Amino acid sequence: MQKFDEMYAELPATGQGQAQSQSQGSQSQSQFQNVREHYKSYAQWLARQPEDGMKARREEAEMIFRRVGITFAVYGAKDEDGAGTERLIPFDLIPRIIPAAEWQSMEKGLVQRVTALNRFLHDVYHEQEILQAGIIPAEQVLNNAQFRKEMMGVYTPHRVYSHIAGVDIVRAPNAKGEGEYYVLEDNLRVPSGVSYMLEDRKMMMRLFPDLFSQHRVAPVAHYPDLLLETLRASAQPGAPDPTVVVLTPGMYNSAYFEHAFLAQQMGIELVEGQDLFVKDRYVYMRTTRGPKRVDVIYRRVDDDFLDPDVFRPTSTLGTKGLVDAYAAGNVTICNAIGTGVADDKSIYPYVPKMIEFYLGEKPILNNVPTYMCRNKDDLAYTLANLKDLVVKEVHGAGGYGMLVGPASTKQEIEDFRKAVEANPAGYIAQPTLSLSSCPTYVESGIAPRHIDLRPFVLSGKDVQMVPGGLTRVALKEGSLVVNSSQGGGTKDTWIMEV
Repeated sequence: MQKFDEMYAELPATGQGQAQSQSQGSQSQSQFQNVREHYKSYAQWLARQPEDGMKARREEAEMIFRRVGITFAVYGAKDEDGAGTERLIPFDLIPRIIPAAEWQSMEKGLVQRVTALNRFLHDVYHEQEILQAGIIPAEQVLNNAQFRKEMMGVYTPHRVYSHIAGVDIVRAPNAKGEGEYYVLEDNLRVPSGVSYMLEDRKMMMRLFPDLFSQHRVAPVAHYPDLLLETLRASAQPGAPDPTVVVLTPGMYNSAYFEHAFLAQQMGIELVEGQDLFVKDRYVYMRTTRGPKRVDVIYRRVDDDFLDPDVFRPTSTLGTKGLVDAYAAGNVTICNAIGTGVADDKSIYPYVPKMIEFYLGEKPILNNVPTYMCRNKDDLAYTLANLKDLVVKEVHGAGGYGMLVGPASTKQEIEDFRKAVEANPAGYIAQPTLSLSSCPTYVESGIAPRHIDLRPFVLSGKDVQMVPGGLTRVALKEGSLVVNSSQGGGTKDTWIMEV
């Protein structure tokens, strides 16, 4: 299986040792002949860095992240005292570098994809033309657990449902043996991780200021400004100076740091469900000066917990009457209720057809080939090849509920086989991609580790994004799972300016 290293034109058998030797500062110019052009300047800089200096900087980064509180909660994990655990997301000192031309193509593909997904969401909650045309089986949408009938006919400004989308992208060899970017997953509900993108950049500029004077790295620090602009542009008509808030489940949520961080960066209020109330189908925020009307809610709470009058009656995380105020057109919820029907893994295989149906264009970014276990032939192929495939629950997230065949035991495969046979419609399967890798600073030195990328696409009056995203790295040698909940870390992502 051909491997692609982001830094090297090819990853030879001696690639790992070669990469490790860079930290010793003794590499000659001849050893850079197989380094990709956009990495050459950085690779030469890296070769001059003493090992103890890199270690000291990594320790400094960890100390600062811990002091600032850049941690995430691990659900179900306990420390020695039986309490829930919070972990520091490991930060890697070596950036992932993407040349300008590659980014420009990726950006066009992302704008195209998110535009089509928003068109699809408007369609299924209104005319349902794509279902009538038979492009997507109606039962896969209408019977989907994420389809919210409460959204039928509800108006959303600019016909946008997913205002903030996080699209997971991987680079792997295509049929020609060339590296190509593929979309692995669409996250359209409450995508997280952008705070780590911003903090990773801030940390790199603090630790290695000289690198940013030597390289033309596109900035990402203006993301909170673009986010606030997008949220304000999403207000209902008649709100000339909209009040925007971030709705969080609270401090025990795994992404609470991000909720507080983004609210602070945008200069808006961070609220919990109990801080809001609905009166006469309008939403208000409790303040020390009395009630203040809220026009836009950037919600980081899942659909099921938003309104106990409509969804889960026992929820204490949302606000009673919120859906009624939303349906009346008196508040905008970002992302909209019901967006999950478009990022469900059983709908993912149809996104290329959505692009053609709504936009009349061929997809710029391809999907990973996918087998839908609800289909008889796909199910048979999946069951016969479990040891070679990645099998995922259609509602799964965070690296849970999946089988990585080549890395699983016979017993794990057989247990998963029973689960798939019991509920074929609940699973999809994909080939095990040879994900690209990137030199990563680990305990043993510098070694290749597999990575993915999550750019963040903002949709309001316009579709826009900052040049970059969150690069996640699988720190365990050979692992393909990059999720922080599964031991993954993060890197700064450099998009090189022309």
